[in-house]
Amino acid sequence: MKNIGLILLIVLVMSSCNQNKEVDLIITNANIYTVDSDFSKAESFAVKDGKFVEVGTSQEITSKYKSDQIIDFDGKFIYPGFIDAHAHFYGYCMTLLQADLRGTKSFDEILEIIKNHDEKYNSDWVLGRSWDQNDWEVKEFPTKEKLDQLFPDKPVYLKRVDGHAAIANSKALELGGINANAKIEGGKVILKNGEPTGVLIDNAMELVSDLIPDPDLETTIKALKQGEQNCFNVGLTSVCDAGLYKKQVLLLDSLQKTGDLHMRVYAMLEPNEENIEHFVKKGIYKTDQLNVRSIKLYADGALGSRGAALLEPYSDDPENYGLIIEPFEFYQEMCKLANENNYQINTHAIGDSANRLILNIYAQYLKGKNDKRWRIEHAQVIHPDDLHKFGKYSIVPSIQSTHCTSDMYWADERLGERIKNAYIYKQLLEQNGWIPNGTDFPVEQIDPRLTFYASVTRKDLEGYPEEGFQMENALTREETLKSMTIWAAKAAFEENEKGSIEAGKFADFIILEKDIMEVLAEEIPYIQISKTFSSGKLITNN
Repeated sequence: MKNIGLILLIVLVMSSCNQNKEVDLIITNANIYTVDSDFSKAESFAVKDGKFVEVGTSQEITSKYKSDQIIDFDGKFIYPGFIDAHAHFYGYCMTLLQADLRGTKSFDEILEIIKNHDEKYNSDWVLGRSWDQNDWEVKEFPTKEKLDQLFPDKPVYLKRVDGHAAIANSKALELGGINANAKIEGGKVILKNGEPTGVLIDNAMELVSDLIPDPDLETTIKALKQGEQNCFNVGLTSVCDAGLYKKQVLLLDSLQKTGDLHMRVYAMLEPNEENIEHFVKKGIYKTDQLNVRSIKLYADGALGSRGAALLEPYSDDPENYGLIIEPFEFYQEMCKLANENNYQINTHAIGDSANRLILNIYAQYLKGKNDKRWRIEHAQVIHPDDLHKFGKYSIVPSIQSTHCTSDMYWADERLGERIKNAYIYKQLLEQNGWIPNGTDFPVEQIDPRLTFYASVTRKDLEGYPEEGFQMENALTREETLKSMTIWAAKAAFEENEKGSIEAGKFADFIILEKDIMEVLAEEIPYIQISKTFSSGKLITNN
């Protein structure tokens, strides 16, 4: 009897050892780019409680795990969910409530769009976003006269595509107290014949924009959910939101906690007193979906609106050097605050003068090699004498590849010979051996396929220029994929929880119909994103 009992015990133990573990999801028969440290490929993985449990061959995974949900992907291509390392997610969602002026070819076309928009919605303000005079036949800033004719009694405020300039009508200027004598540090009111034209640059914009009422809560939530879905549809599972206020961060947090919002958000804080007291001085705030640990600063404006701060004047505007947005002491104060509270500083810097200023201020606090991951957002024009400072002080250049292909038609007019020092993504990558990439949406479109395409081809969608724009600074496909996944996660101190398909990380992944690493370059922008998963749950099924 003792022998029989022993045999039964051995059989029971062996049976329990061979029993497959229950998981929530098993993916098999796929071509998986894990984007792990070896950039290895796999066929299968298992997901439990929103995280990857194990990655391997189909045989390995199915022999160890069982699930009520097993999906055979029949050779389809799987990648980590794309991460946009620099965007304006909340702002983008709010622009869905405004007139879309992207791609307009004249100011008259804009007038027709906002007239129709106002007839449809009849709001207290006429708001729009994303006009670009560089796309017009007459490449000059508009003036307010036609806006005044259309809307003599209703304020109009239309933001330029880069968010660093706007055109307002006389009613909006009146409400903002703006006249020919207005002087704004870090901003400019454009005058013609001694009178405001309606165009406001950088800090001058706030005289009007601060007066615009926020949408009500129900409308705001609806816009956030629509914007989130738009992002999921193009394969984004995480966004880094570059500049948020306390009220906005708390709303995102509450919606994530109630399950009404699923997008993971790395939040950069606007440097106001409320944010500093509520967040910065209390330390890092972190959940599975929200990461608050950085302050967003602006060193200068944008190249397209001639607000980027240059060491030498604009080639097409010899009296203009651009704008430094804040006093020198302000940047010093914010860097000191961040350093004392273990926060990142992420500073918008476009021109070579702005980049030099911020690199030198960072250097005072970083001293040398470090892991603080202080970032320069855009890092668009870098004087050759300053490039080495990124590597010397471990400063992270955060790039947006579509800026290069959007600006290439006219950037040389602004910069002249200095164009060779602009959009130098490969040289920036070589400084630290890694680089995060994003879109800056709604400045650019939200689609990460366009980021990938611009990174590797340096061409527009029509294939211009034929040889690519300054191709010596193009990224390889492997570098580009990393910049939109694991390196974007690293820039937010999140590389141990997302950015690659590895055990223990959030099961955020996407399925493409074709292999973005192998297809012809011209096919990249049009590859179908068939499915998007967040925490192992299907979010989008295109």
